[in-house]
Amino acid sequence: MVTWGRFSRPAPRARAARHGRHGRVWRSPVVRPPLPPIDTRYERFDVVLGSTVEYLRGAWPELRDVHFEIGRIPPETGQDGVPRWSIDRSQNRVVLYRTPIERFERLDRVDAFQRRLIIEGIIFRAVGEYLGRDPWDLGPAL
Repeated sequence: MVTWGRFSRPAPRARAARHGRHGRVWRSPVVRPPLPPIDTRYERFDVVLGSTVEYLRGAWPELRDVHFEIGRIPPETGQDGVPRWSIDRSQNRVVLYRTPIERFERLDRVDAFQRRLIIEGIIFRAVGEYLGRDPWDLGPAL
C-alpha cells in the first residue's frame, strides 16, 4: 500500500504478459515442435519383413519375382491350427499374417531385438517352404 496524504491507494499490479498469438494469453505458438514419427506395430512388422526379404532376394535369385504381402488374419484355419503364412506358387506370392504372428508368438512380451528375431524366423520358414528347402539352409554358409 502506498499512502499519499489522507488517501491510500493499492500498489499498481503488474500487467499480465501478452506473449501469445494475436495478443491473447495462453495460446500455443503457431509452429509446434516436430512430432515423433508414427511407430505402429504394422510399420515395425513391415520394416522387418522388408529388410529380411531384401536379404533373401540377394541370396536367392528365385525370390526376385516373388511378392511378399502382409495379411491381417488367414481366411481359414489349417490342420495344425492358425497358419502364420500362406503360399501361392501359381501367383508367386507369400502372405504373412501379422495378427497370428504377433498374438501366438507373444510378441508383446519381448523386446525389439527378440521381436525382430521371431519375425525373421517365421519369414525364413515361409521362404523355406516356398523354395522347398530347410530354413537353416537359407542363411549364409559360415
